[in-house]
Amino acid sequence: MDSPASTDRSSGVVAVLAAAGIVAALMQTLVVPLIGDLPQILDTTSSNASWVITITLLVGSVATPVTGRLGDLLGKRRMLLFCAVPLVLGSVTCALATSLVPMIVGRGLQGLGVGMVPLGISALRELVPPQKLGSSIALMSATMGIGGALGLPIAALVIQNTSWRALFWGCAVLSVLIGVLIWRLIPATPPLAAGGRFDFVGAIGLGVGLVSLLLAVSKGAVWGWGSASILGLFAAAVIVLLAWGWWELRTADPLVDLRVTARRQVLLTNAASVVVGFSMYAQSLIVPQLMQLPEATGYGLGQSMLSMGLWMAPGGLVMMAISPLGAKLSAARGPKVTLVVGALIVALGYGSSMVLMGTAWGLMLVVAICGAGTGFAYGAMPALIMSAVPPSETGSANSFNTLMRSVGTSVAAAVVGVVLAQMSVSVGGGHTIPTESGFRTGLLIGCGVALVAAAIAAAIPGRKPAPTTVEVDEPVAEKV
Repeated sequence: MDSPASTDRSSGVVAVLAAAGIVAALMQTLVVPLIGDLPQILDTTSSNASWVITITLLVGSVATPVTGRLGDLLGKRRMLLFCAVPLVLGSVTCALATSLVPMIVGRGLQGLGVGMVPLGISALRELVPPQKLGSSIALMSATMGIGGALGLPIAALVIQNTSWRALFWGCAVLSVLIGVLIWRLIPATPPLAAGGRFDFVGAIGLGVGLVSLLLAVSKGAVWGWGSASILGLFAAAVIVLLAWGWWELRTADPLVDLRVTARRQVLLTNAASVVVGFSMYAQSLIVPQLMQLPEATGYGLGQSMLSMGLWMAPGGLVMMAISPLGAKLSAARGPKVTLVVGALIVALGYGSSMVLMGTAWGLMLVVAICGAGTGFAYGAMPALIMSAVPPSETGSANSFNTLMRSVGTSVAAAVVGVVLAQMSVSVGGGHTIPTESGFRTGLLIGCGVALVAAAIAAAIPGRKPAPTTVEVDEPVAEKV
């Protein structure tokens, strides 16, 4: 049995890592309240200003598997400290920016911090007692959703009451604080893949392939899905990612061990992660618009940006509160069951929107239900991954799983954008707004996708209900 002092230390480790994950995730939604003002602030066009959001997604997606593998090779604590540096530099760069280019550079640096989440999940395996591992992983995994949900109201509140630059100065201070806490309170984690070499060719190949894919998905609606640019990007993504896969199967120290990811449990968990990422993100694109459209439309609720953020904040809080319950369910029945239950709860949230979307209270309940389901699902996925890969690959495996969620959110943005654009009406002055039917269709798509996630999760091989202990990984390591 662990001593009280040991328990206190592990609680501090979990608190610091969770705070780091939340701060890193805040960067994803930080500038959403600013997006309408960015063209004026940066003296640019609306199309160019959208890169302030897009660049963070692209850099984060590319950096996540790279930092995960480096965590295996160099140690998780070292890479956590490394990720804190660009968070600070990026926040300061944005705070001082007076034009588009430095703002994009700063936002790109902030995107590097997203790697803290999978690194933290992997570090918990080495730093937390077995009996606390399940709940700690669930909380750490949920920080992506928690930070994203809390980012909107916090950013709106700061921008409404102070200068927008204060938002980024605050992020810089938080990032410095997180770096200091990691340095002081997180014990050193020895490399678990010592002696291995970093796969530079694989990192470049994956980066080029992901940028091509995600850029095509995120910009398709703006540039035109049938345009030469978008079709060229999709073609490049397919060619480069196929070549990358060929290389990864033949190199001695791959960035991502595709043979491990091809195991049925890992493969299906990653597939479910893409679909869960889609279903989680769709409502976060639809509900804010419903909240803020004028009441004169007959279905909009006329809320301000700040009010909208506050109505949606309970989703993140519910996600945080539900993660320990998800860990208990995983311990009792296995993380596969938890993932299935989480996906079904998300589907229930979307289904309930058909009768609850007429009021702010109703939409808050929809967001809270979806948040509860996401909390269950996000906590189960890393448990499934870590019980199926050797300890020396937990960093890269968790990072790849996080990447799959990001791919899901990107596809959700594209699909929901197309649906709302196609089902919209003109309101004069060249402006269009989505119709009520468009919103309902988008929500029903989210419901259907969540059910698909539950079906994929149900196909994951059954395992003993115990990824709360490191023992479950030892047979896997021996087999490998």
